[in-house]
Amino acid sequence: MRISVIGCGYLGAVHAACMAQLGHEVVGVDVDASKVALLAEGKAPFFEPGLPELLTEAMGSGRLEFGTDMSAVAGAQVHFICVGTPQKRGENAADLRFVDAALEALLPYVAPGDVVVGKSTVPVGTAEKLAERLAEVQPEATLVWNPEFLREGFAVQDTLHPDRLVYGIQAGTEGARAVRLLDEVYATPLSEGTPQVVTDYATAQLVKVAANSFLATKISFINAMAELCEATGADVTQLADAIGHDARIGRRFLNAGLGFGGGCLPKDIRAFMARAGELGVDQALSFLREVDSINMRRRVRMVDLAREVCDGSIVGRKVAVLGAAFKPNSDDVRDSPALSVAAQMGLQGARVVVTDPEAIANAEAKWPDLTYAPTAEQAAAGADVVVLATEWDQYRDLDPVAFGEVVAARRIVDGRNVLDPGKWRAAGWTYRALGRP
Repeated sequence: MRISVIGCGYLGAVHAACMAQLGHEVVGVDVDASKVALLAEGKAPFFEPGLPELLTEAMGSGRLEFGTDMSAVAGAQVHFICVGTPQKRGENAADLRFVDAALEALLPYVAPGDVVVGKSTVPVGTAEKLAERLAEVQPEATLVWNPEFLREGFAVQDTLHPDRLVYGIQAGTEGARAVRLLDEVYATPLSEGTPQVVTDYATAQLVKVAANSFLATKISFINAMAELCEATGADVTQLADAIGHDARIGRRFLNAGLGFGGGCLPKDIRAFMARAGELGVDQALSFLREVDSINMRRRVRMVDLAREVCDGSIVGRKVAVLGAAFKPNSDDVRDSPALSVAAQMGLQGARVVVTDPEAIANAEAKWPDLTYAPTAEQAAAGADVVVLATEWDQYRDLDPVAFGEVVAARRIVDGRNVLDPGKWRAAGWTYRALGRP
């Protein structure tokens, strides 16, 4: 099948490469010429494990091409819209300009019988408006809403082997035909037993933001417990282990620490609250304000811990921050807790040096006033305190004895609760972590 992918950022580039891997003929289109040039050379414009190899293989097969000319999508049977929906400047609501522009640019090339598939995360009600616009120009085409559920660092796996497929359609014959066509696109994962949910537009649009809100709530819940643990002397890690044995709760994502960041969870829950307000049901999601507030408080508390281990002041102290990306196996620094903490400490008079295996270039572009080093050892040379802010394996596996030789003082604040306190204390380190004695 010939497929087009409109928007070749994180979602689109991964989706295009994976669709080619599944055997389809794919053309990816983006307005960013520099991004397209990299992809056309088989190079990923961002760090995602497994994607460079997939791009190289797909480009070599001749099944994948990228360009800036929208006319290249003509002849494709299925068109995926994969553009971003960032948070509006100064507001919580999602900015839908890129989604609207993508559809308008695509419309002249949509043929009768084509299926336009929305994958972008949008406020409920967006698909209905896009379907109306599509019907005005090409009434014999169909819109399906097919939300994505990618985890950065596992995006290739999540696309090739998704944990579910959701189709939002309008009732009727054309909707049934669109489902059959999309089933052909996803024939391989469906043959592997991937669960499928065929539903209406509204439900399909709510699935992604509801899932992200639930996840954010679970993370913020355990971080709220961390605040109580610090006040009572309890250990939040052991608390999470104990309640995680309850099958109704589960242990996954009950990891207290710096909280969530990135380009999805924070902006998605804020956009969800904004849309609920527009619909007159803002009280239904009022709890998400506290979820967001708890998440942001963890960053402030991290700075407080660094100050506490430095005898009450970080003014003039050298602080090594291990991590810049919002999570490991990514170079994404959008709303990164690590960089937020680093910047706060810099503003409070500390001499901050940040390191990250993949995200330094992106971090420098966003926070040029911070100092950066290529390795943990170089960042920590002569440091008065080390802050572990992103749980890369390289930092989890540090030898506290050898690492202790490069610092000025053996003080470490574990913002992700991933180090062994006993091991580090035995090596002479003062160890502190969020929610632990």
